[in-house]
Amino acid sequence: MTRLATGVPGLDVVLGGGLEPGSVTVLAGAPGTGKTILAQQMCFADATPQRRSVNYTTLSEPHTKLVRHLAPFGFFAPQVLGSRVEYLHLGDLIRQDQAGRMRSLVDEVASKALDENPVLVVIDSAKALRDFTEDRELRMVFYDLISRVAHTESALLLLGEYTQEEMASGVEFALADAIIHLAYEPREPIDRRWLRVVKMRGTHHLEGKHTFRIGPGGLEVFPRIETLSTGPATEVTGRIRSGITGLDELMGGGIGTAEATVMLGPSGAGKTICGLRFVAEGIAQDERCLYVTFQDTAEQLVKMAAGFSWDLSTATESGKLVVHHVPLGELDLDLLAARIRQDLAGGSIRRVVIDSLAEMVFAARESDRFPAYARSLTGIIRAAGATLLVTSETTILGPSPEPVGGVSFLFHNVILLRYIEMTYITGRTLSVVKMRNSTTVRTSSPSRSTRTA
Repeated sequence: MTRLATGVPGLDVVLGGGLEPGSVTVLAGAPGTGKTILAQQMCFADATPQRRSVNYTTLSEPHTKLVRHLAPFGFFAPQVLGSRVEYLHLGDLIRQDQAGRMRSLVDEVASKALDENPVLVVIDSAKALRDFTEDRELRMVFYDLISRVAHTESALLLLGEYTQEEMASGVEFALADAIIHLAYEPREPIDRRWLRVVKMRGTHHLEGKHTFRIGPGGLEVFPRIETLSTGPATEVTGRIRSGITGLDELMGGGIGTAEATVMLGPSGAGKTICGLRFVAEGIAQDERCLYVTFQDTAEQLVKMAAGFSWDLSTATESGKLVVHHVPLGELDLDLLAARIRQDLAGGSIRRVVIDSLAEMVFAARESDRFPAYARSLTGIIRAAGATLLVTSETTILGPSPEPVGGVSFLFHNVILLRYIEMTYITGRTLSVVKMRNSTTVRTSSPSRSTRTA
């Protein structure tokens, strides 16, 4: 089945390919969630000289105000107004105090779809029609409109500020082919917008909440990675050297290629240094690496590595090392996954470091979701043939708890860094506490010590 691409990044992936010609889609959500911007972005993306997009407004904002609000967005093209994107007002028609005004509305929209064959027809807001008729007539109006549009090649979008209760009982939703729910979720430190495909006939759409953002270019949707197929892990064998003195010997020659490793340890134990050494070794082996950091900037990491005589500056300038610094205030799991997937798409990344797990769990705010998210993320990285090293914080003293999020089962290898006190000397130890499918692991090795007061 040929589908109509929406022109909204990420949305067609969620919809399973786009919208079906002749179908009716309801965009539902509270005021300010992005319904109008989404519909307008689709109109400008799909309109052509041969098939225009038609926007009907009922009792929403005037056209001049709508155009003024759309002007800052990159998708808006004022030169195509009228020729490719047409705005029409239904307010005067539905305000007429006469019987059959709803029939006139149906005739107007249906005739437009049949006679001119627009690619997209938008009614904003369809919910406003409820104020001018009773439920029985409204059902007949929508049934007639949807039935007539189904015989055309036009996709119809009905926008409205519907509540959850109205979505469960409204006639529009029973008759629609697809329902997309948009929401705005206040939370600290940064609010979140998401959409959910509640209903979509004849399509294998992606379920769950999918984060989206409204930026200068319009909407961008970030599909929830738990719903994406990671594909099989790349068939690779052998081990790669970590570059960390003594660790490769403990692990029987190094970390298994395309495996996932978590390095646990208290603050200051050296987890970030180990991550930097891991990518420095990869660069020395002519491998392209990715370093994801939530605290240290790229400049700080390069300076830190330089203190150990590891030159990461040249690698970052040449693209051999990609560093993504994501401040905690901007960290969103779906955006992070999309960014990593984009970097992996070229197939040249061979080592990935994520520093650290604790910040990712904090960003999730959905404890039930995180294990599935982490499983999908590690699966995507391994499917690309990359070897993953993740750091995770533990307590400074006492027993080392399960990694934040309870996801140690996802990792092939678990490495533990600890402090030990010996009279007036504080030392560090490194233990390989887990190596899946291996019998070469030794338990521990001493690390550099520091003198205490």
